[in-house]
Amino acid sequence: MPNSDSPASESSTTENEPNPPVLTPLTHPRDGIPEVINTQVALRRAVRELRAGTGDLAVDTERASGFRYGQRAFLIQIRREGAGTWLIDPEVLDDLTELRDFMNEQPWILHAATQDLPCLHELGMSPTALFDTELAGRLAGFPRVSLGTMVAELLGLQLAKEHSAVDWSTRPLPESWLNYAALDVEVLDELRQEITKILKEQGKLDFALQEFEYERNLPDPQPAEEPWRKLSGIHKLKSRRNLAIARELWLSRESLARTQDIAPGRLLPDRAILAAIEQKASSVPSLLQIPGFHTRHAKRDAPRWMDAISRGRNTRDLPEVRSAKTGLPHPRSWAEKKPAAAARLEAAKEVLSAVSEHWNIPAENLLTPKYLRELCWNPPAVISEQAVAQKLAFLGAREWQQGLLAAPFAQAFAAI
Repeated sequence: MPNSDSPASESSTTENEPNPPVLTPLTHPRDGIPEVINTQVALRRAVRELRAGTGDLAVDTERASGFRYGQRAFLIQIRREGAGTWLIDPEVLDDLTELRDFMNEQPWILHAATQDLPCLHELGMSPTALFDTELAGRLAGFPRVSLGTMVAELLGLQLAKEHSAVDWSTRPLPESWLNYAALDVEVLDELRQEITKILKEQGKLDFALQEFEYERNLPDPQPAEEPWRKLSGIHKLKSRRNLAIARELWLSRESLARTQDIAPGRLLPDRAILAAIEQKASSVPSLLQIPGFHTRHAKRDAPRWMDAISRGRNTRDLPEVRSAKTGLPHPRSWAEKKPAAAARLEAAKEVLSAVSEHWNIPAENLLTPKYLRELCWNPPAVISEQAVAQKLAFLGAREWQQGLLAAPFAQAFAAI
């Protein structure tokens, strides 16, 4: 019997595997790299050309996550049939009214819309209708839904993604970055057409349209009540005093980051905040010996960090060790606190799993986990398909989700 690591074994395995499809590299936009629109005269021309085009707008944005404060758009890419691709720099344009008015009259195609919509909302832009190719891929049962993967599978094209995490606030933008940005909207319309065919064949197109409309109307994410508790590693701090120091350092860093328009982590990494607390830094020199305080930004602002530490050590406003819990208890405690709810949750998970497998839709897309827990903790007083459907609708579930889940949930709950 040959060794499983032998070359013969490898050759045999390779021969039995299907050959991967040959992809055509998509290296340059078909119309060349567009100019960056950064003057009012050029913007008027861009809007005029886009208005003359036809069909939905393929839209994308580039942000400077990890480099600048916040998540605003530093480049907007728009493509429309008959009008080509346009790259617009919203940072330098004083008046976006013409573009905003045009954008707000149009349906859009995006990939992973929840990443782009908030920064476009900041600019006052919203679509009249939405098609999200990533969400469509999830509903269609694609195991991987990145833009590059879906373009490869459905269009046979290889889309490079080498500039996705660069500092898009850089000016002027390098030509290779602009090439990448233009390619991101180059084939969105074709991708939309192909995934639409698949959704129709699977009987899921109406599901997707309902999801897109729900996504289009989602409110933008709001900051947490105590955002400093999101510090990486904060669970290691067990005392209220140390949490107060962490809070003051976070608040000081946040204020400076906002003023200087720089990502907070570039001023001072989370790990440095935790290390300063754990090592009980008591002076600027001792602070500068701590890993994470060696960068130019951290050194320059060392007195500021010591002031924050001092405030945390002296304040009487000590936070609780655990944040105030709102909403339902953690499901781990349900068996003890409310056994019937725990039983409903287990039964509902089995239903979700079965429906997920039948329709080839991820469970989290069948029903938001938060809605599932709320339904199981506070079910209708009288269990019936109609009552469960009404409860799901009240929570925010869409009609297609109610239609797939209300009856099996009611049946499972009634058996408990």
